[in-house]
Amino acid sequence: MIVSKSFRWSECRAIAASVAAVAMGISANAQSDEHPLDTLQVHGFLSQALVTTDDNNFFGHSSRDKGSLEFTEIGLNVSLRPHQDVLVAAQLLSRRAGGDSSDAKPELDYGLIDYQMASNQQRTFGVQLGRFKNPFGFYNQTRDVAFTRPSILLPQSIYFDRTRSIALAADGVSIYLDERVPTGSLRIRSGLGLPQTGSDLARQLFAGNGRPSISSGDYSVIAQLLYEHENSNFVAAISAADVNLDTNFPEGAGTFDFQPWIASIQYNQELWSLTGEFALRKQSLQGNNIPRNFEITGQSWYLQYQRMINQKWSWLVRYDSLINNNEDRSGNSFEANGLGPAHSQFADDLTFGLQWTPHPQVMLAGEYHHVDGTGWLPTQDNPDSSATSRRWNMWLFQLSLRF
Repeated sequence: MIVSKSFRWSECRAIAASVAAVAMGISANAQSDEHPLDTLQVHGFLSQALVTTDDNNFFGHSSRDKGSLEFTEIGLNVSLRPHQDVLVAAQLLSRRAGGDSSDAKPELDYGLIDYQMASNQQRTFGVQLGRFKNPFGFYNQTRDVAFTRPSILLPQSIYFDRTRSIALAADGVSIYLDERVPTGSLRIRSGLGLPQTGSDLARQLFAGNGRPSISSGDYSVIAQLLYEHENSNFVAAISAADVNLDTNFPEGAGTFDFQPWIASIQYNQELWSLTGEFALRKQSLQGNNIPRNFEITGQSWYLQYQRMINQKWSWLVRYDSLINNNEDRSGNSFEANGLGPAHSQFADDLTFGLQWTPHPQVMLAGEYHHVDGTGWLPTQDNPDSSATSRRWNMWLFQLSLRF
């Protein structure tokens, strides 16, 4: 593991790296004389948030009365190494983010068998079979663990919560390569699999188009190349994917293709960290007798500054921007064609956040969002888009525990 001169940020990255290691099946080889049961690890986490908004709803009826408590995450993961080159890892996740209480039914977040073909001082190379977490940007593989997130909500322009299932994980095969270079390390991740669609994905993607259903189409691919400098002061990555889904509308069937590219950069110092990510998102829906065909390219980006007050307190400020269609940045053409309000096609979010970690296993966080636009507003919480407000404010408070 690379050790940074920045204690706090290296500690945060170590937490994220350890979680990602379990999620991706990467771990240091066990000693040959170690009993497999000695390698058993069990960890868990729980997060509960209160969400309040002045207009619109986010994760439940947040604009009513005292807000919404319908943002809960509970996870339990286990890993076991039956052989020094083989790791078995899985995690169950119960997550409710608005919607019906049945949405909190525990599901397999990831579950895989990892075989390391090579592991030495120079490189680590392995293959995974099963449900693996997609290497997407800086935070996707650990996004459900509050302790690894810089804020209660990740930048919604890139890490959409309303359509998280499509980016979260895939069922198939994944390979990884960590190569040590003179100035740091190079990490390559690539996967081929069927993406998760989730029960509500079709409504989130195609709101207002009847009652469509969605399922995994052809195998989708995802890949990431990441460079980390030897002192962890500088990290850069590029991620790309090609996702194909089959869609069924009452009128006919179609194919939805999603091709995102993400460039990620982070610079760390002892007391502060600066992070930025930029994405181009190509989307197309093609078919016969469907409500509409389209082919659009949108863009997303954010810039985030985190600052340590001391080892227990930190704060951040972030500006996050989403454009759904680069050729209709204001959304006026979208509205003129009767597809919905113009402000549903963009969102600019100014965020201020504060975190307090009184104990390594306890974290309290609060944050404020001032948002112009509803481009990432969940449809399930706002079924009538014409009733939404363009400018709105949101406050979140969260308690997180882990073991």
